[in-house]
Amino acid sequence: MVVETNQALADALSKAMASARNSVLKGVDLPRRVRERLMESGCLTEIIKGWYILSKPGTSGATTTWFGGFWAFISAYLEDRFGADGYCLSAESSVDLVVGANITRQIVAVTKKASNQTIDLPHDTSLLMYLETNPEKFPSKMETSSGVNVMPLPTALCRLSPAYFRSRPLEVEIGLKILPSVTDLSRALLNEGAATSAGRIAGALQTLDMSEWSEQIIKDMAAAGYRVIVENPFEGQQPQLSSSRLVSPYAGRIEAMWKAMRQDVISVFPGLPTPPMDRTRTLSFIQEIYKQDAYHSLSIEGYQVTEQLIQQIANGDWQPDEADRGQRDALAAKGYSLAFQSVVGSLNKAFEGESPGRVFARELQTWYRNLFSPSVQAGILNAADLAGYRNNPVFIDGARHVPPGPHAVLDSMETFFGLLNSETEPSVRAVLGHFIFVFIHPYMDGNGRIGRFLMNLMLVSGGYPWTIIRTPKRPEYMRALEDASSGRDIKPFTRFVASEMTYWQHYAAEHG
Repeated sequence: MVVETNQALADALSKAMASARNSVLKGVDLPRRVRERLMESGCLTEIIKGWYILSKPGTSGATTTWFGGFWAFISAYLEDRFGADGYCLSAESSVDLVVGANITRQIVAVTKKASNQTIDLPHDTSLLMYLETNPEKFPSKMETSSGVNVMPLPTALCRLSPAYFRSRPLEVEIGLKILPSVTDLSRALLNEGAATSAGRIAGALQTLDMSEWSEQIIKDMAAAGYRVIVENPFEGQQPQLSSSRLVSPYAGRIEAMWKAMRQDVISVFPGLPTPPMDRTRTLSFIQEIYKQDAYHSLSIEGYQVTEQLIQQIANGDWQPDEADRGQRDALAAKGYSLAFQSVVGSLNKAFEGESPGRVFARELQTWYRNLFSPSVQAGILNAADLAGYRNNPVFIDGARHVPPGPHAVLDSMETFFGLLNSETEPSVRAVLGHFIFVFIHPYMDGNGRIGRFLMNLMLVSGGYPWTIIRTPKRPEYMRALEDASSGRDIKPFTRFVASEMTYWQHYAAEHG
């Protein structure tokens, strides 16, 4: 009976995946019984009436399902209503998407057909659609980003409202700094005949120390007969990035977050303990609390429906709570032990005077290999999974934040390594090191464990005690990370890490 039920669910999933577009489908595409079976099993989540998204069993309704499939839904819904070339995101929504900003509460799309309507979407998001009544104003050229039609970045930047420059200066700065040249920007302004916008763009470029580009725009517009009045659209706000050019929008966003958050960390985090533990006592204490560290350390996992999952369900091999639990737990514990000892080895190198940031950059892959090599050798993971950063998207359960796509991981990590290595404050290296690492989420699994190892390498090498995030504190821990990721408020996470550190500082004193 169980096998028949599993096979029926697997068949239902196969039918749904065949009809789905990037895990999004309409209710009319599925027989009613198939749809009901999938919803009962938690494999199908309703977005709006008549529209659904596939999800891994057990995650139905979670933020993971929605934000992981957000752009897939926007793309499928708009194309279904207006056709493949019948819609385009507004200038503001186009810039947000192209520069890798967080999903905003409202996405705006312009359309060729009548559409003045707002639809409410899950988790306090919405989609506003409006008809562009002037056909000449609808973008003559469009590009795709995350599967959604957007304005080319130069066109979108030229059409931005003055309010966007004031409210989202970082997005404008990143957008301007990832352009390969000023030529396309000038061409877009000339095509639009946008002298006022040219004044804002030229003023923004001057503020961002890109005066050559600013001068070219002014001269190009003047040659066509336009008089440009230059203004600073940022209203006194300073540039947030040190570089005048960016290799990727994600690298720029990470640099901006670090610069914006570091002073908050310094102001909240306590000073070094006195007297500090010496190296021998510190290493002895770390080994003594290893079992507690291993027990409390938890991973953050992503979810997706795959052909492998369908086959496991069909064979009766998939159980949400019991499948291979004993073997997997044992292998995870073995991997954690190997990685833990690698971290202690890295810590010794930092004690000997090597830069902790440089040690981490060089030995991160060793930590990761040790963490998962037992599972690879047991055949649970593929050997290729040990080779490097992820090649697939990943989502964080219960979080609004969606980590950068796999194409952005390498640039993000290189920027991160540079920031970590140049940072002088141990507290900032520890707090922002942990936060930015899990913000990037460079691996498919193990990011939380490695993030905590990184935090401790930076804490201990800087004179603070080894700190364990205790299991009962997990909800507070996850909320604080989400506040930093989606709300750009690092103070709750800083206070949380400081509180846990104080606990273990007292523990060390009592058991020393």
